[in-house]
Amino acid sequence: MRFPPSTTTSPSASVSASASRSASPSASASGSASASASSSGAGDCSVQWDVSQWNTGFTATVTISNRGAALNGWTLTWTFPGNQQITNSWNSQTTQSGTAVTARNAAWNATVPAGGTVSFGFQATYSGPNTRPAAFQLNGRQCT
Repeated sequence: MRFPPSTTTSPSASVSASASRSASPSASASGSASASASSSGAGDCSVQWDVSQWNTGFTATVTISNRGAALNGWTLTWTFPGNQQITNSWNSQTTQSGTAVTARNAAWNATVPAGGTVSFGFQATYSGPNTRPAAFQLNGRQCT
């Protein structure tokens, strides 16, 4: 006897479909998939930092790899170890207060799927060493 697939919707808007083919009534396992926006967990992201520098300035391209659940909105924060000062940015809304930097998604790159990446860049000035920040946080959680 063949039973038609059933579809159920839960409050989290995930959809589950299952079909059972059995000679007698029995329970069958059902796989389900859902995607939801959430904060990234520790280690659920990594940051690539590519720099092109000259005497007193540099540009940086920052690529966030999302290894956690899909994101709908992101904020990356870090602290510069020196006197770097951002002068402009692209593909993010970037602010700086002292050595603390916050980069937020632009309207067009807020969604980052699980396993996806998003990139943005900025131009900055510096004197002395231009060292990469030691740590990055995505939506308040530590990246590796």
